[in-house]
Amino acid sequence: MTLASRVLGFVRDQVMAIVFGAGALTDVFLVAFKIPNFLRRLFAEGAFAQAFVPVFTEYKETKSPAALRDLAAHVLGTLALILLVISTLGVMLAPLLVMLFAPGFIDDAERFDLATHMLRITFPYLFFVSLLAYAGSIQNTFGRFAVPSFTPVLLNVCMIAAALLFSPMFEQPIVALAWGVFVAGAVQLALQLPFLQQLGLLPRPRWGWKHSGVRRILKLMAPAILGSSVAQINLLLDTIIASFLTVGSLSWLYYSDRLMEFPLGLLGVTLGTVILPRLSKEHAHSAPEQFQRTIDWALRLVGLIGIPSAIGLALLAAPMISTLFEYGKFTPHDTSMASYSLIAYAIGLPAFILIKIFAPAFFARQDTKTPVRIGIIALISNMAYNLILVLPMVWFGFTAPHTALAIATSLSAWQQAWMLYQKLNQTNIYRCSDGLILFCKRISIAWLVLAMVIWAVSSADWHAMDAAARVWKLLVIIVLSAASYAAVLFALGIRPKDIASP
Repeated sequence: MTLASRVLGFVRDQVMAIVFGAGALTDVFLVAFKIPNFLRRLFAEGAFAQAFVPVFTEYKETKSPAALRDLAAHVLGTLALILLVISTLGVMLAPLLVMLFAPGFIDDAERFDLATHMLRITFPYLFFVSLLAYAGSIQNTFGRFAVPSFTPVLLNVCMIAAALLFSPMFEQPIVALAWGVFVAGAVQLALQLPFLQQLGLLPRPRWGWKHSGVRRILKLMAPAILGSSVAQINLLLDTIIASFLTVGSLSWLYYSDRLMEFPLGLLGVTLGTVILPRLSKEHAHSAPEQFQRTIDWALRLVGLIGIPSAIGLALLAAPMISTLFEYGKFTPHDTSMASYSLIAYAIGLPAFILIKIFAPAFFARQDTKTPVRIGIIALISNMAYNLILVLPMVWFGFTAPHTALAIATSLSAWQQAWMLYQKLNQTNIYRCSDGLILFCKRISIAWLVLAMVIWAVSSADWHAMDAAARVWKLLVIIVLSAASYAAVLFALGIRPKDIASP
């Protein structure tokens, strides 16, 4: 389901690139979309889900069904009211939010006013999608992952329809995308409700500020807000700085980030979603050996899929961006600029995935303070890396200073992943097994062969090809490199049982 969502996400981004290009108006929409999307990842998919799932799992495993429904009712009522207040304030304070998150727009009245208008339309998306995270977390706790993973498809469908069908109806066509986001939030939430009803967990919302379970969730959420979402804060800081750089910088970072998000979402986010309720259950039943085996299994998948994905993104950056987006108003120059930042993001991809695995190991144990300390250090480091790398590139007139933002994000991600692992190791929560180390050493040969094959067959003048030729060439490269990688793995003795779920 995640794969279907990510593929349709590419179609959405292709439509945006072709219809609107990578100019000033696209930059404005991306700011209006990123602000509620950032808060969604910060509070809903980040802090809320990682605080709610362990407590909800504990209730499910140790308390009565009535107590579980009572917790669900109080969490729903408390969350909905808080979100309603935040969404109302967000709409009212939209100009201040634009000034805060895109200060580079302040001196451009047209961009600033348009960003404010679109933010007022997109901000309520936070209300819908945060309740969606509540519904998805409950289903995940019961081992149901398909429907929550499918719902992002509806966002892509709504935005594609807005761009292709409804944008000509607006005085400023790109405003249609903002309405597409708003409608998608309501449609996504509506899809979830029948499935909660099937579980008997669609109760009447109740205010639960004093409910013991709600208070535990809120207590866990407070530090988790930063600890689980440092990568998102880093990307938002990039948005602030990029708003001062060359027009198009926000769009180049967006399109390269979208390509990086494909394997991150397919592997990293999915793994984090699956293992959190599993680790929570293993911790609740005091099963440390199984706890370690679950993390080991997730790390094997990082070695088998995550690192090869990073190699592919780095070596095929320009061909992929050209094939997917270089049509209509998206120019060869845009392809070159976006490919630089994609290469930089690819360097950090394995670290982003590792964070999605290591952080749940703490959250499952209801420890949110340790990840937040590490997250704050990584956040401060990212700011320092930005200053160290971006300012010299601007001063000396480099043509792609936005690339420095992506490099800084990747460096801070590696720092955060390493610090999380070190803490897990020091506290005897998790330590890499000898079997995992041997597994990674064996498949490193396959990584090398993969890189050599891609390098050997990918040279071409991609800008001169038509769409069909680009697609055909890219598919041939992917098939050849994947086949070579699989053949080497087989020759090394790697079999499906080596990555079977423990």
